[in-house]
Amino acid sequence: MMVDTQEEMVVQPTLNEKDQVAEITPEQLDNDSETPVHVMLATDFEAMKEIVLPPLLDEPKAIEDAVDTWTVENWRQLSKKEHGPIFHAGGFPWRILLFPFGNNVDQSSIYLEHGFQDTASIPDDWSCCVQFGLVMWNINDPALYYHHTAHHRFTKEESDWGFTRFLELRKMFQQPWEHSDRPLVENDSVNITAYVRVVEDETGVLWHNFNNYDSKKETGYVGLKNQGATCYLNSLLQSLYFTNAFRKAVYEIPTAEDESITNSAYTLQRLFYQLQISTSAVGTNELTKSFGWDTRHIFEQQDVQELSRKLIERMEERMKGTAAEDALPKMLSGKVKTYVSCIDVEYESSRVEDFWDIQLNVRNIPNLEESFKDYIQQETLDGDNKYWAGDQFKYQDARKGVIFKSFPEVLHLHLKRFEYDIQRDTMMKINDRFEFPDVLDLTPYLDQDADKTEPWTYKLHGVLVHSGDLNAGHYYAYLKPNKDGWFYKFDDDKVTKATMRETLEDNYGGEYPASVVQSRAGHQKKTPIMRQMSAYMLVYIRESRLDQVLTPVEKEDCPPHLQKRLDEEAAAKEAKRKEREEQHLYLPVKVITEQTFKRHGATDLTNFEAAPEDPAAPIFYRTKKQTTMEELVALIGKDIEVDPKRIRLWIMVNRQNKTTRPDQPIMDLRPTIEETYNRLATTTRDYALRVWAEVAEEVGPDGEAIWPTYQSNANGVIVKNDLILLFLKHFDAERQTLEGVGHIYVSKEKRVEELVPLIAKKMDWGDKLPAGDQLAMWEEIKPAMIESLKPKQSLKAAELQDGDIICFQKVAERKSTEILPKIPRRGDKNSEESPRRWDQYDDAKAFYDFLCNKREVRFDPHPRCEKANFESFILTLSTKITYDQLSERVAERLGVEPTHIRFFTANASTGSPKSAVRRAVSQTLSTILNPNGFSQQSMQIKPNSLFFEVLDMSLAELDTKKNIKVTWLSEGVTKADTFDVLVNKQGHIEDLVQAFVKKAQIQDEIEGGRIRVYEIHHHKFFRELVPNYPVISINDYADVIAERIPEEELVADERDFIKVIHFQNDPSRVHGIPFKFLLKEGEPFSETKKRLEKRTGIKGKGFEKIKFALLRRYQKPSYINDDDILFDEGGTIEDDVLLGLDHLDRTRTTRNGGEMFLK
Repeated sequence: MMVDTQEEMVVQPTLNEKDQVAEITPEQLDNDSETPVHVMLATDFEAMKEIVLPPLLDEPKAIEDAVDTWTVENWRQLSKKEHGPIFHAGGFPWRILLFPFGNNVDQSSIYLEHGFQDTASIPDDWSCCVQFGLVMWNINDPALYYHHTAHHRFTKEESDWGFTRFLELRKMFQQPWEHSDRPLVENDSVNITAYVRVVEDETGVLWHNFNNYDSKKETGYVGLKNQGATCYLNSLLQSLYFTNAFRKAVYEIPTAEDESITNSAYTLQRLFYQLQISTSAVGTNELTKSFGWDTRHIFEQQDVQELSRKLIERMEERMKGTAAEDALPKMLSGKVKTYVSCIDVEYESSRVEDFWDIQLNVRNIPNLEESFKDYIQQETLDGDNKYWAGDQFKYQDARKGVIFKSFPEVLHLHLKRFEYDIQRDTMMKINDRFEFPDVLDLTPYLDQDADKTEPWTYKLHGVLVHSGDLNAGHYYAYLKPNKDGWFYKFDDDKVTKATMRETLEDNYGGEYPASVVQSRAGHQKKTPIMRQMSAYMLVYIRESRLDQVLTPVEKEDCPPHLQKRLDEEAAAKEAKRKEREEQHLYLPVKVITEQTFKRHGATDLTNFEAAPEDPAAPIFYRTKKQTTMEELVALIGKDIEVDPKRIRLWIMVNRQNKTTRPDQPIMDLRPTIEETYNRLATTTRDYALRVWAEVAEEVGPDGEAIWPTYQSNANGVIVKNDLILLFLKHFDAERQTLEGVGHIYVSKEKRVEELVPLIAKKMDWGDKLPAGDQLAMWEEIKPAMIESLKPKQSLKAAELQDGDIICFQKVAERKSTEILPKIPRRGDKNSEESPRRWDQYDDAKAFYDFLCNKREVRFDPHPRCEKANFESFILTLSTKITYDQLSERVAERLGVEPTHIRFFTANASTGSPKSAVRRAVSQTLSTILNPNGFSQQSMQIKPNSLFFEVLDMSLAELDTKKNIKVTWLSEGVTKADTFDVLVNKQGHIEDLVQAFVKKAQIQDEIEGGRIRVYEIHHHKFFRELVPNYPVISINDYADVIAERIPEEELVADERDFIKVIHFQNDPSRVHGIPFKFLLKEGEPFSETKKRLEKRTGIKGKGFEKIKFALLRRYQKPSYINDDDILFDEGGTIEDDVLLGLDHLDRTRTTRNGGEMFLK
């Protein structure tokens, strides 16, 4: 087999080689030359053609063959690069390109290239697919030759293709050629013959490298992006999308009131509409999020059949009550009859069921028709296996089987390519050849009384393919979007035309044709090469319903609200794209104003990263870089409704202590904002011009602002006096708020106490403070450094400068011996006032500490608290508070006792509760949320999120208890309710039972009967727990099950029990809850099943579908017949033998705790 890939074949020439040529290494080709056959002559061109142009895997149709020989003379006198004469094939010129002394290698390099003289005249989309062979042969003895062969898609960019290492120079000249007495190149001359076969490029992508390939342009369709391992999902979605009637039905689901990303119907509508209108590949992220999948599901290949069923079931459920309610059953559902018919008497037992797809066997079956015959094959029940036909006919010979009553309009056939191999004890892929037709007649598989007024002929619509093995594979699909026309290959984000051979023959599986692999050598010829790709799902459409199923879907068929939403999103996306493209033309400007400062309740003057909707956030302008500062001031003035003449902008700079403060005013407004930014704002930490907008309080007669400092005089000189700019903040101890007040100018020589009248005026307190009040003042140096200011100290001595922040608060009048009043501290005794709360901050410095350590924490009720109807809430807390203080705040919010609250951290990936937080004296909110700093364990905890549980007892009492999760089986194994039960650690199982009875509110053992408690592990029975078994010894990694002991089991011998498990097809695929079951002496299994039906609680059709087997370790399941008596084997049944119930796992949609398709 020969498969050429560019990566294997091409070696780029060195940089000093002017002409770039494609290079192929012959050693890497499957068809390397073998020892020349001496009976073959290079002059026998037809015979040589068979050797150098072997059958290709793609089997393209040959358009024209051409053979041309170039006699190369005076080899040693040739230049570095030579061209052979031009010849024609397929209507295009060709020639040989020769590097006599190698293209940067010590071997001759020979290529085939197109012979267009004027390369500029070649159309950009020109291409020609060519299979070619190059033969070098002796000019005197044509029996001496050497050859290589390849194939390539020649384009304007890839004009040549060939062999960089065609043949070593020393072999050509110095040595006699194999089994002869002369060299290959004799008398410095040799012949080179080019065999060129131009083949038809039927699909337009034969041997295409897909660089810059545009699926929409070439095919009219777009693909789906692969998120990681979602190719199986992509192939299924494309199949459903091109079932046009299904797409229309999905569009009819009402989603206008639920445009949520968790609504799978809405996200599927969005996906289908995007596939309809998009010009590039569409992502499936929204859809998989609506399934409830996270990252681990994206990289985990799911079962395609299960995925298909679940997705269709979900859509059918959402269509109930709509115009499309019956659309899916009519389109995708057929009916099948399961029957048992007596041979000798008129008696038949049958039931008719709906089916949505059919699973067909592949192993050892040649084609689809034979697989259908296998599906409806009858089984004869005779001899010891006779059928019980009731009291009238007793046991009778009978035929058991299935037959179809009808098939759906769209038939989904799942081929069983993956089966459990009992010998290897693992799942294996079946690569057997399995043929399927383009047109399928299903009449032979219908019941005699089925409606046959309309032909049951089906047309192939889709082939879903798996390439690779079980553990590493890739999925893609061949689909026929229209009734007449091409099949297309949908391979994730790439869509290409496909031939019928690619659609059918290439996906049958089995061996490659012998003609394609004939070039392999030695013992390999005896070993067949198996195809890695094979169909695993087929989609057929009934020919008489093709027009209805493939009805055209127009843009108008899509829900208007969806079109509007996606059009808006597209417009927003386009605006963002345009904004990104033009981003280099703009410079962001962030402006602090008097109003934003007054609304700012934290440290510094503002938070430059605040959300735009925050009233304290600086005003944001997206301004062109060439905007002048004068234009910017005018824009700001318009927004804050102030005359621009009264506005002065100060540059904000980053200080060394990591605060951002005004540094100096911008006096020259002629430069652009870019020039100003480059000259003055070099220390900013983000790419934005950050300024403070000062508004003048005084104006001159001409309307010009009068500034306290940095004022321009008549000569244009900027005058700086000793006044400094200070910002004021007020801490209100009663309201527990910190607010900006404004700014003041004051001389450096003034004392701190002289600021009081200025502050009183700003606060509208009058010229002086009310009697009995004083001010305490601090400088906010940085968030974590708040220093007290001494009243008699000058501002200069306090090292205050432009842009510094003074924080003040009212305090009680000081005593005569105090310089400033005493600030009340937590713990101070005051008989006249009630004690202050621990979370009330008495002074600004303590409040600043709170601001530095505050965190908004979300509290959610633990799932166990659902009955109490607690709601989620958010509290702003200091990370320094203790566990008890945290409990106090939460208890106050909930109205419960603080000693009865337990906290849990949240899982970062799932958001579900993790283990309980341990109460400790040294425990703070910081250590609760980050138990080990920034370790791997902390990264697994959701930040700023806790779950709470309100207990029936205090935490101290809880420490003496053990929490046990008990699953109660009230109706066999079909209904399981889980309860968390607290039991004294020193107690026993009988204590657990009493506590459980109280928790579950069920009858106690005296009234309702004895209760059995047992442990299970991985869906297998582990051990039964006797009443005196200590609670403390219960396995933490096992599940505890409780059930009423059936009356017949109360006095039974333990040796008469067998353990029962549930599994699906393979004994390793266990599921459900196992249990103990009593065997009775002499009881046939037909009667045992009746007791099993009652014991399990599985009724009706669900129980009838169960198959029963004895399971022994390392052995294949031994399925049980109705007349078998299990008790008779009691002495032969080992302790580890189990009774297995083989039936469908209804819980398999749960993956790692999350539902995949329930949203």
